[in-house]
Amino acid sequence: MKINAFPLHIFVLLSLFATPAPAQDDEQVTRWKGFEKVTFTFRDRAAWYVRPAHAKEGNPWVWRAHFPDWHTEMDSILLTRGFHIAYVNTNDMFAHPAAMQVWDAFYDFLVKEKHFSPRVALEGVSRGGLYVYGWAKRNPDKVSCIYAEAPVCDPRSWPGGKGKGPGSESDWQSWLRLFGKKEAEAAAFTDIPLNDLEGLAAFKVPVLHVLGLDDQLVPPSENSDLLIQNYLRAGGPVSVYPMTRGPQTLQGHHFPIEHPARFANFIEQHSFPVSRPLDRTAYIQPNAGLGNAFEKFRKEKKGTVAFLGGSITHNPGWRNKVMQYLQEHFPDTEFNFIAAGIPSLGSTPHAFRFEKDVLAKGIPDLLFLEAAVNDRTNGFSEKAQVRALEGILRHLYKKNPKANAILMAFADPDKNADFAAGRVPREVAVHEQVARHYGAAFINLARETYDRIQAGEFTWEYDFKDLHPSPFGQEIYAQTIKELLKMEPAPSNMPAKLPALLDPFSYENGRYHSVSEAKKLDRFSVVNAWHPRDSTGTRPGFVDVPVLAGEDAGAAFDFTFSGRGVGIAIVSGLDAGSITFSVDGKKPQHLDLFTTWSPQLHLPWYLMLNDQLPPGKHRLHVTIDRKANAKSTGTACRIVYFLVNE
Repeated sequence: MKINAFPLHIFVLLSLFATPAPAQDDEQVTRWKGFEKVTFTFRDRAAWYVRPAHAKEGNPWVWRAHFPDWHTEMDSILLTRGFHIAYVNTNDMFAHPAAMQVWDAFYDFLVKEKHFSPRVALEGVSRGGLYVYGWAKRNPDKVSCIYAEAPVCDPRSWPGGKGKGPGSESDWQSWLRLFGKKEAEAAAFTDIPLNDLEGLAAFKVPVLHVLGLDDQLVPPSENSDLLIQNYLRAGGPVSVYPMTRGPQTLQGHHFPIEHPARFANFIEQHSFPVSRPLDRTAYIQPNAGLGNAFEKFRKEKKGTVAFLGGSITHNPGWRNKVMQYLQEHFPDTEFNFIAAGIPSLGSTPHAFRFEKDVLAKGIPDLLFLEAAVNDRTNGFSEKAQVRALEGILRHLYKKNPKANAILMAFADPDKNADFAAGRVPREVAVHEQVARHYGAAFINLARETYDRIQAGEFTWEYDFKDLHPSPFGQEIYAQTIKELLKMEPAPSNMPAKLPALLDPFSYENGRYHSVSEAKKLDRFSVVNAWHPRDSTGTRPGFVDVPVLAGEDAGAAFDFTFSGRGVGIAIVSGLDAGSITFSVDGKKPQHLDLFTTWSPQLHLPWYLMLNDQLPPGKHRLHVTIDRKANAKSTGTACRIVYFLVNE
């Protein structure tokens, strides 16, 4: 899937935000309502923060968006209570991704260098609603609460004027130019506060809206009302307070704030005492880093990023957020994103399908790779895991010596039990070992999840919920991956030669071979577009494809190949049987094709028959056994691919 760069007319704007830039050494201290106001330049933009006379423990803070001098009563109250107030000028950018990148950097500056609280209260007035929700949805773990005043929640309402309100034609034209949209395209634009609230709601970020009931400029029915409904439906905590006392001006959009102390209380209640979540960097090992990929993204303006894994990679969630972040962080880069996640598959399948499912669609500059969950459930040995993961990386580096890779170990209940018992899960250790040996980055998301649960940050049962993570869990993964991507390493000096093999039988030349290569078919035949006759489920890529199928006991075939290892990728359903196989006429071996999941699914299942052969030509002979698993209803053998480590 290719995603194009942003339009040329905003390249100059975006280039301001392409690389990190600390605050300049131009701080000036003035007074604001009796407090010290520190003004400085941040990424060539005006920025400031106001210090309380006596800061609360943990330095809680409020971040104002777009109109920092409007209705400051709450800010004054919070300053007297020990809060900081901060602002960076990204005005008139309508929460464009370039503005969100500035916000990311400003947050990191205040939290990491000025030691502000890791969770911030956001205040968004009018069009400031675009900013606070745009950033909060990208960073739900960093927000303590949101106060929104007559917020714009859909740019098509304001400035677009496509509903009940008059809009602002000049601002609408600015919005269209900035986002590179035509009128018809704007109607389908989805990156607005009304959408994708599930992650924010999963973190239970409290939201409070104050509004005028007769706001004709930013009609609540097109903005606040819809967001509140959507957020509540997603499980988010919401409050609405209509302002009915005092003059309603600017077509009802401006109104006095009743009882500002109540709203200061709302912010204080959800921001203090300050909680400090565990540091994400403790679970990240950059190793050789991602500098080569980043350098190519910036210099050549093109990049291929592949996501290779099982169902946690296949399903929407962290992958989508990582793609969005990369596109926004490298706005002038045209990306080819390869989504190569297939449910149920682990490292051995990945090694043999890497060429077909990834390399055939583009040579990655950056590869995301995960297999730790399925390697446990599928029963791959430690040796098999090393051979597969090492094989994938060597295969990658042979195609692109400057490629970078990220190995990730995701969480599941079995790994939680291992950590609780003081053990490092085998799959996690293998991912870490292989990553370190080849300089690939490694993220131990399994350990991070366990540690955060133990620290009381959340629960598995009600928050993370499953090894297929809830929106909450997807955000945990996405935010830690984002932390690695934000590290901005220099290009790495990859060695001229690959390091020594960890295992001499690594699957570095693993490939699929077509079932049409089978010979001497005896009651086996190639079904060109196999589909199950029963109603049992299938997996994409393993249905309506050529399958070498035999269903009778005694059915047989031969397969001749050149390489050091051979296996079969099968679909194992309720009628899966058993086979006897031999390589080069050696002692026959028996193999049960039925799996725990066969009654529910025609499961893709990868079986290495012999992966320690001498180089050269070999012959595999397979026969269906007469006796099958006691739970099976038949003796079927259905092969989708031959696996050959050439």
